[in-house]
Amino acid sequence: MVQEIEGEFQVGNVRLYRKTWLPDDATPTVAKLVFIHGFSDHLGRYYGFFPFLASSGIAVYGFDQRGWGRSVRRPAERGLTGPTSQVLSDIAAFITQVAIPAPPTASTPLFVMGHSMGGGEVLALASTPEYAASVVAPVRGWLLEAPFVAFDDKEKPSALKVFAGRLAGRVLPHMHLANPIPVEYLSRDPAVQQSLQEDELCHDTGTLEGLAGLLDRTADLASGKLKLSPKVKSLWIGHGDKDIATSYPESKKWFDRQTQVEDKTFKTYEGWLHQLHADVGREEFYEDVKAWILKRIDGGDVKGSAGGEVSKDDEKKGDEEEEGKVDSKL
Repeated sequence: MVQEIEGEFQVGNVRLYRKTWLPDDATPTVAKLVFIHGFSDHLGRYYGFFPFLASSGIAVYGFDQRGWGRSVRRPAERGLTGPTSQVLSDIAAFITQVAIPAPPTASTPLFVMGHSMGGGEVLALASTPEYAASVVAPVRGWLLEAPFVAFDDKEKPSALKVFAGRLAGRVLPHMHLANPIPVEYLSRDPAVQQSLQEDELCHDTGTLEGLAGLLDRTADLASGKLKLSPKVKSLWIGHGDKDIATSYPESKKWFDRQTQVEDKTFKTYEGWLHQLHADVGREEFYEDVKAWILKRIDGGDVKGSAGGEVSKDDEKKGDEEEEGKVDSKL
């Protein structure tokens, strides 16, 4: 049976909720995966995805980011993420101080994955030079589930709204702003939609500072200002072509520009929405992620599939002792 371990991850004087999914004693750990969740999201919303990976020998490590999920202890902390520099520092600290040293060894192949806002954060991290040696270089592969590279055209805010928000953010950075995403945009599964509506940890509340950081990251990714580190070895993106919460076309455009990454794959989930891990037929997504990781744990060179695009039709198919506090100086 998969082992689930809860604990805390301390960054400075802030305690963040963390959780680990480990293979059972009879299953060797062959890879580690750090997972970064999205906006108004938390680790408890990924259904059977993490236990499925752990049952295949892939240990999963995650934390509820500042302002989200169980890391929020009072209403004033909702959406209080800090600026992008803080967001990336938290993720880098978790990777280097929790995931890399975790059993069985520091050399166990490590992968990093992000969903939606978390996907944009992961790409920003992998594109920030100061993290190239300490964070990017040790990572065997990067996986993005519907990464927030740009807004879908239907949801793109006006230039005036963005300008006004940035201006207000300079004066009141911690001012709360509700930004609900219709559950019908996230999954086609009625049970998931109802669960999202009833989940009190999905508070849909950001701060002007945090939302400005999100806008900056998406603008820098979509424009090409942020460039992936040459130390990125392998890249996988999965995106539903009916996603309205983030832009499928812009995600594909960003992927196509990454010509320097030889081992890359873009998987189009035809007819799927934003949360691949919670959409109808999610088991296919689980299998795709597992297969991509396991194919890369032997250290061999793997090339992407003919330019890297895979359509649905083309491809059918530590910790207990570390659950206390880890202090970050990043």
